[in-house]
Amino acid sequence: MSERVRTAVIPAAGLGTRCLPASKAVPKEMMTVVDKPVIQYAVEEAFEAGIERVVLVTGRGKTAMEDHFDIDESLDQTLNDKSKTTELNAVRNTELDSGRLIAVRQNEAKGLGHAVWCARHVVGDQPFAVILPDDLVLAERGCLGQMLDVHDQVGGNLVAVQDVPREMTKKYGVLDVISEDGKLARANGLVEKPEPDVAPSTLAVIGRYVLQPEVMKALDDQGPGAGGEIQLTDALARLLGTQPFHGFRFDGTRYDCGDKSGFVEANVAFALQRADLGLAERLHALTSPNARQAA
Repeated sequence: MSERVRTAVIPAAGLGTRCLPASKAVPKEMMTVVDKPVIQYAVEEAFEAGIERVVLVTGRGKTAMEDHFDIDESLDQTLNDKSKTTELNAVRNTELDSGRLIAVRQNEAKGLGHAVWCARHVVGDQPFAVILPDDLVLAERGCLGQMLDVHDQVGGNLVAVQDVPREMTKKYGVLDVISEDGKLARANGLVEKPEPDVAPSTLAVIGRYVLQPEVMKALDDQGPGAGGEIQLTDALARLLGTQPFHGFRFDGTRYDCGDKSGFVEANVAFALQRADLGLAERLHALTSPNARQAA
């Protein structure tokens, strides 16, 4: 059994240019899917998986994320005085105990690999997880929790993957697969954003990773890769052959909330799962044969 993963790194320092103008003054991670900011889904997924502390990698103008998980005694008291129990419980669910969330600053936008490397002093010499909050996964059991169950058995470096159309490989890190066993794919190569005609497969990495501490050492001197940025996948590729490396096909549906259409799709999908909103029943009524005939 592999060493327990206790820390999750959540890179959240990006400018959010794909979400402009909404992200001009508000961090894209604070944009809400239904009634919770995207960053909250990521933190909740981490804790549901048994993670003990989250390292939030932020940038300039991103302090709203830290404030979101702080205690607001005035707000708590106001809601309590007005007997707004539902709202009070929702707020308290965002309040983290001291030490469970640690924020570090990425001073320069040098890519995902650099953002993860910024958390090196907190991670230390322990295995760790990475959650990209833009990738929101709707699943019965959280994506990271599924991965940690598998990681207990296989160890090494583990990434979440999904099959994509070949013409989309240039947007992802893509595995060079040796063998597959159900949901697990063993890889001997990893290529960042390959053109479709040279992509080794169509199995693409999405924003969930369970990594060994040696990844941080590989990032120490990792040079720029695709897009002129320090790529996490390049550091992982350097460790191939020295540590087990697998891709994991998770249960659930992934939504890219860094993309406008993906963000809208996520809102619809997550809203339909909320019994308190009653949207599934209303949608069924609107699309029933009788409703169509009346229209």
